[in-house]
Amino acid sequence: MPFKHTARVFRTAVLAVLGLVWLLPVYLLLVNAAKSPATFTTKESWLPTDFALFGNIAEALRLSGLAESAASTLLYAVVSPAIAVLVGAAAGFAIVALRLRHGFAWFVAIFGGTVFPLQMILLPLFDAYSRTGLFDTQAGMIIVYTAISIPFSAFVMRNFFSGIAHSVFEAAVIDGASTWRIFARVYLPMASSALVAIFILQATFIWNDFLLGLVLSQSDTVRPIVTSLAGMQSTYGGAQMSTVLAGGLLVSLPTVVLFLFTQKFFARGLALGQY
Repeated sequence: MPFKHTARVFRTAVLAVLGLVWLLPVYLLLVNAAKSPATFTTKESWLPTDFALFGNIAEALRLSGLAESAASTLLYAVVSPAIAVLVGAAAGFAIVALRLRHGFAWFVAIFGGTVFPLQMILLPLFDAYSRTGLFDTQAGMIIVYTAISIPFSAFVMRNFFSGIAHSVFEAAVIDGASTWRIFARVYLPMASSALVAIFILQATFIWNDFLLGLVLSQSDTVRPIVTSLAGMQSTYGGAQMSTVLAGGLLVSLPTVVLFLFTQKFFARGLALGQY
C-alpha cells in the first residue's frame, strides 16, 4: 500500500511538472501579447508590466485581415473534414464490410499518397491550380484540404470497422437492409466517436495550415488564417511584435475551445474498435 501511494504521488508530481513546462510558452505568449507596443522590447518579458491585450487584438484584426481569413478558414475546417470523414468511412466500409475485391490494394492506393512529403507536390499543384482557375479560390482550397484529409480518414475507419464482427453486416442483410442503409444506420452510428476524433484532428490541421495557404492563395478572403498571421511579421506587414503575438493568441483559441468541448468524444474515438 505505501508503495502504491508513493508511486501515485510521484506520478502526479511528474505530470504536474510536465504540465507546467507545457504551459510555460502559453504563459509567455499571454504576458507579451498583453504588453503595449510602446513598452515592448526585443526580449521576452516574464512578468506582466501593463495590459493592452484587447487593444493589440483589435489592432491585429485591423492590420492583417484576420477576420476575413477566419471566416474562410472556418469554412475549410468544417466542410473539408466532413467530406473526408464520410469518404474515408465509405472506403473503410467497402474494404472491410463489403469485402471489396483487392481491398488491401485499394487501401494501399488510398493511403500511399501520404508516404510522400507535401513539399514534393507543391510545384505541380500550383501549376495545375493556375491552369484550371482554382488558384486563390475557396473551392480550390476546399478540394485540396479534402484530398489530403481522406487517406488518414480511410486508414482510421478501416481499422475501426475491422473491429466490428462481420456477422453484424450479415444479420442486417438477412433483415433486408440495403447496403447504403447498413452503412448509414448501422456502421456510422457505431463509429460516431471515431468519426468525431478524425474530424477534430483534420479540422485542427486545416486551421493551423500555413504551407498550402501560402502557395495556393493570396487574398485575405481566401487564404487561411495562419498565413494571414504570418504576413503580419513580413516587411510589408508593419505590425508590432506584441500585436503579432496577440493575433497568434486569437488564432489559437478556436482549436483550444474545440478540444475542450469535444475531449470526451476525442478520447473515446482513440480507442479504436470499441463501440
